[in-house]
Amino acid sequence: MAGNWWETVPLKDMSEDQWEALCDGCAKCCLVKLEDEDTGEIAYTRLHCKLLDAETCRCSNYENRKQFVPDCVKLTPDNLGALKWMPKTCAYRLIHEGKSLEHWHPLISGEQSSVHRQDHSIMGRTVSEDTVFEGDEFDWIVDWEGNEP
Repeated sequence: MAGNWWETVPLKDMSEDQWEALCDGCAKCCLVKLEDEDTGEIAYTRLHCKLLDAETCRCSNYENRKQFVPDCVKLTPDNLGALKWMPKTCAYRLIHEGKSLEHWHPLISGEQSSVHRQDHSIMGRTVSEDTVFEGDEFDWIVDWEGNEP
């Protein structure tokens, strides 16, 4: 994949490899988020999905994740606009909104680890949702800068 293809290829026309390459590996979308039923406000927590490998910020069973986490949202060009909880720095969201990728994005920096070195991932800042008793999720709400990790 040569050149800045993400600037010219519409999301809906991207190959599977291009689509997957857009992911910067921050794992912010893998955080447990709580939504206020009355206001629709989203609260982020320090809890990550049970399938997330916290050392790599990658899903440990990406291909079969829906089997183990039925409410895992599969990103598509069609649902991006409706996913208001997606981080503001998410490459999928940025491209959908007609914006440029961040300077630390691996496609720009040329290094997969740049997202972690620049502190734009959740690496080292979360615990698995499996370590918390059901109902205690509210104790893990955190006010990430700008209410976003």
